Order: sequence, then C-alpha cells, then structure tokens
Amino acid sequence: MTHTDDTRGYQTGFANEFATEAVAGVLPTGQNSPQRVAKGLYAEQLTGSAFTAPRHRNLRSWLYRIRPAAQHSPFTELAHASFHNRFDEAPATPNQLRWDPLPMPEAPTDFLDGLYTMGGNGGPAEQAGVGIHQYLANRSMEGRYFYDADGELLIVPQQGRLRIRTELGVLDVAPLEIAVVPRGVRFLVELPDGQARGYIAENFGAPLHLPDLGPIGANGLAHPRDFLTPVAAYEDLDGDFALVAKFQGHLWQAAIGHSPLDVVAWQGNYAPYKYDLRRFNTIGSIAVDHPDPSIFTVLTSASDTPGTANMDFVIFPPRWLVAEHTFRPPYFHRNVASEFMGLIDGAYDAKAGGFVPGGSSLHNCMSGHGPDAASFEKASHADTSKPDHITGTMAFMFETRKVIRPSRQALASPALQGDYYECWRGLKKHFDPNAA
Repeated sequence: MTHTDDTRGYQTGFANEFATEAVAGVLPTGQNSPQRVAKGLYAEQLTGSAFTAPRHRNLRSWLYRIRPAAQHSPFTELAHASFHNRFDEAPATPNQLRWDPLPMPEAPTDFLDGLYTMGGNGGPAEQAGVGIHQYLANRSMEGRYFYDADGELLIVPQQGRLRIRTELGVLDVAPLEIAVVPRGVRFLVELPDGQARGYIAENFGAPLHLPDLGPIGANGLAHPRDFLTPVAAYEDLDGDFALVAKFQGHLWQAAIGHSPLDVVAWQGNYAPYKYDLRRFNTIGSIAVDHPDPSIFTVLTSASDTPGTANMDFVIFPPRWLVAEHTFRPPYFHRNVASEFMGLIDGAYDAKAGGFVPGGSSLHNCMSGHGPDAASFEKASHADTSKPDHITGTMAFMFETRKVIRPSRQALASPALQGDYYECWRGLKKHFDPNAA
C-alpha cells in the first residue's frame, strides 16, 4: 500500500484553474499531451458541465490516476433504509414544522448508512431542485467508497469533525466549516472524533457558485480567497472493496479491486472545496430597517429564471445589530421561496427556545413565520440606541424556489415537534385605534 495521508494541504481560491501533483513530474507541461502521462499513469477527464458551457461556467479537471475509473465490476441495486429522493410519498404541508435533533445511532453506522432524508423537491431526472438530508454516524467508512451522480453535496457539520478523502485530495472539515463534493467525485468519510452529525443539501441543479454582489461592491459576503481546495493525495491500494453510486435516486454497489482514490495528480477547476463560515463578511443596516436576507448568501445555484435561485445557502453568523428605531430580529414574513433551516451552534435570535443545535425547521412557500412571542416582546422593548452584539451562534438556511416536500419518515419522526405552532400563540393584540 502506498498513500499520501500525511501530506494534506490546500490551494486557495474559488473555481480557480488548479494544478497539483503528489509525485513530482507527473503533470504534463508544455507540448506534452495530457493523454501521454509520465510514470505509467492513465489520463481521465472529469467533466461537471456541458462541454459548450460558457468559459466562466465550464467545469472540468484532468486526473492522472493509477487505474481509470471504468475499472470495476457491474453495479447492482443497493437498498438503503433512510436515504432517498422520494419527495412525493407524503402530501406537502403548509404547516410550520420543526424537529429536535435526530438521535445518534446505537448500532455501528458510517456516514453513508447514517444518511437520513428530511425532504426535497425536483430530482436528478429534472436536473433541478434539492434533496435535504442529515447524517448521523459513529464510525468511519471502511472498505467502501461513494459518489453521487445525481447532484453535488453541500455538507454542513454540526457535531464532530469529518475527514473527507476524495479522489482529488483530503478535506478536514469541522463544525462552523462546510465542504462541497462535486457530482461524481468519489470519496469516503472518516470520523476523527468517533461520531458526527450534520446536514446535507444534495443540489440537483446548476453547481453552486458565489453570488453576484451588485451594489454591495467587491468585498462583501464570502471571498474567493477563503475557499480551500485540496492538493493531490493518492492511495495505491489493492483489495476487495465496494464502490457505491447514487444514480437517479437509487443506490447501486459494485465490487472494485483497488482504491478509487488513486489520483496522483490533477489539474482543472472541478474539485471539492471547503470554507470556514467564520470568514464570512457579514453586512447589515447601520440606519433603520432590514436589508433583504439575501445579504447572508454564501453560495447559490442558478435556475433558468434570472434572479431566481434553484437553491441558496444562507447563514446567520455572529454580528452587530445597530439599526435604530426598528425591530432588530428577523421580521414576520411569508416568502414565495421555501426555507429549511438548521442550527449549528448557539441560539437563534428569533427564537427563545425549542430550536437547538442539531435541530431543524421547515417553512414552506407563503407559510407565515418569524420571531416567537418571547423574542418579539423582548425585542419590542429593547433600547435600540445601544448596539446588540450577537455572539456564539451560527444558523443556516437552504432556501429553494420550489416547495420542499418533507419525507414520510421526517413527518413520522418522534423528533418532530407537534406543538411548534404554539410559539406564536402568546403574541398579544396591541392594536388601539385611539392610541397616539
């Protein structure tokens, strides 16, 4: 066995043209054709966009590997107890929904076995929409590797670190960081802390990218330099392994006689990456009222409608609230978009209780939501001549243009809070037509 586990590293930038080699002299240079590779390696191109996509949206990487990805036995269908794309198995509901953290498994469960579908919309055949899942694991993946042909995976750790070994290198990801594994990239997940829990958006649509900034200017929100892409790291390992693929909403498994993480060098712009959410340059009002919540967008997946995302990934990080003569927490609202929200750390400023780290909520299209009664009363009597520094928190939202249809298992879960609606029951009538 040969591997490069102890040489993990990163390259900076978002969607840059990278070149990295774990063995010197492998990357073709000058007039050397990428099809004629040094040291007996195979050249293989991994393409994440249409060949004719505009240059700034064209995604591909050349991989120089020990064996081509085509070398494995035929796939057979593999059942999974809780991970799927069946978004039509229960009626979509306009009710506001909220879940406690899902319990950690008692039996040995790796990242793949621990995937649990909360809901979603669209699908891989449509090449639009998003699947929303959680993962709950207590052991590392051993002897098998996974790739998702249906969509890219946005992984949001909430508890426990992940070591994601991919074909193109290693990502070490902790809570308050995110990782994105592009469609088709093979990987396995190890658990340095013994167990892990988090959230996943399975994006069936256009690949995630940084949003345009418009009047915000050049320096707000997430900056390309803070995104990290791995350097080449490979395994030269023979044995009896399993390669698991997700294809058209189903899992498939094939026997493979070697590690598929055998890419010795690669060059291109189609690669996994990570980002530290604490580096987000949060902006907000310094006068009155609220800018739109789109100011918290980290990544977006475009749709076929200009200005309307297939999916946005939004965060609510620590920040100063300084707007005067206004109500500072998120206001009551109803959206044409649908929102799945999770809490990574701390407390959310629009909820006094019930929404805890590891939990989640769903507010679908035009379902009213906003601060609970206790948060409203507290904020309504706050002295807005003084700033409020929100610390020790990190919430996020997967926002989609289509209704999020919860899975049957999520609706039947004991973690579903049947009394969530009660948090608004205490809102009092204050209207007085004779008041000054």
